[in-house]
This record gives sequence, C-alpha cells and structure tokens, in this order.
Amino acid sequence: MTMFDRVKEISKKRGLTLAQLNEKVGFKHNVIYSWKTKTPSVDKVKAVADVLNVSVDYLLGKTDDNSTSMKPKQVDITDDDYIMTYQGKPIPPEDMEYIKRILNGGKD
Repeated sequence: MTMFDRVKEISKKRGLTLAQLNEKVGFKHNVIYSWKTKTPSVDKVKAVADVLNVSVDYLLGKTDDNSTSMKPKQVDITDDDYIMTYQGKPIPPEDMEYIKRILNGGKD
C-alpha cells in the first residue's frame, strides 16, 4: 500500500475527504492528490499525520499499526472545526450539547 493509499484510507475512517484533509492541514489546492506521483516533504507528511492522529511511520509504511500517535490529542469541545466521534461515528449535535452540560457540572 502506498503512502497516498494509507492517507486516503485513514482519512475516510476519520470521516474526511482528501479535499477536506488538504484544507484542514492548510495545503494549497490538491497537494495530497499529487502524492500519487510525487514524494512529499517530511514536514508535509508530519502535518498530515498530526491531523489524522497517526504516526509518520504508519503513513510511510514502516508499521501497520495505525493507532494514534503517542502524544495525546487535545481538542476544545466547543471548537466546531473538529468532528467529534464515538466508535468511528460522528456525535450528533444534540448529544454534544448534553456532553457539554455534563462537563460543565450540569450548568448551561
């Protein structure tokens, strides 16, 4: 499996199209698609790995373990730029509101 294939596969599992991932990482138009034929810089691979929360080694094919990278991912629950998921499925907005109330001690 190529690096492009790995990026495409893990993006799909994370609920992102390659275009969305490209935008989220902050790349110019279709940079990730160009990886089908070009080798990206290490910085670009690292940026994609960070957004997908996988190791660079996984994307490079050095390991088949696509578990999250060693550093914990911290996200502000009020940040709408992130898609929160549970068991690989997006959390519905009404459930997110319920979770926020619980985390705030039941206060609105």
